[in-house]
Amino acid sequence: MKIAIQGTIGSFHEIATRNYFHEDVELLPCETFEELTESLAEHKAEYGCLAIENSLVGSILRNYTLLLKNPVKVIGEEYLRIRQNLLALPGQAIADIREVHSHPMAIEQCKEFFKKHPHIKLINSIDTALSAKEIAEDRIEGRGAIGSALAAEIYGLENIAASIETNKENYTRFLILSHQNNGKLQHENPDKASICFSLPHQTGSLSKILSVIAFYDINLSKIESSPIMGELWRYTFYVDVMFDSYERYRQCLTAIEPLTVDLEILGEYKFGASSMEGLHKL
Repeated sequence: MKIAIQGTIGSFHEIATRNYFHEDVELLPCETFEELTESLAEHKAEYGCLAIENSLVGSILRNYTLLLKNPVKVIGEEYLRIRQNLLALPGQAIADIREVHSHPMAIEQCKEFFKKHPHIKLINSIDTALSAKEIAEDRIEGRGAIGSALAAEIYGLENIAASIETNKENYTRFLILSHQNNGKLQHENPDKASICFSLPHQTGSLSKILSVIAFYDINLSKIESSPIMGELWRYTFYVDVMFDSYERYRQCLTAIEPLTVDLEILGEYKFGASSMEGLHKL
């Protein structure tokens, strides 16, 4: 089973992937989210693991667009407690570190820690684990990386400051993807769905949709909007809903479809509740 992930071996994407599949998998590291979804579209991997939102920083809106642009579907989700650590070569201390490289989201999550160490310059990179790997391979003294404990273990680095994230309730939600024609892991009894649609230019058009969803006793757990390129003041709405009755959920979709433009189901799956129980330590 080959799984496409964004980032290098040792990244949080790898941890989320292994937590979800609970078995040995072959990983296909991708530099960008675009490369990840394209690898699924081109059947280079069977599944993918894609970060979609963080409890502190918010949603990665461009990744919603990738779900629409590529022939992929959401088949699951994984919530991962993110513990950020300051990694460096063994024997280094915080006083020795002149600069720290990491993904911008990781840096943002640790801003308060680095305010206490103003001598350290923060530099954006494309991936947390890649930043750790570069330090290890090139034996770079005076440089640190923000990353996972797994990355420290894989690349032989020392964790010189553990759990440096500002908020300890720091979770990232990952979507598990497959090609839209792959039904191997489709759940028989889904209780959550991701849908998207745009709306006509009519007064109260969004309010009508929300009223219908409430009427069918569907829990709207998330709503995001993104501008439609080339169409002034028009937006695509991305909505997550949770439900106890699949039949009522489908009735709800039938009811709102005439009120929307280009209604699309991005995926139907099981809520990733088990991954919110704080069991994952890496």
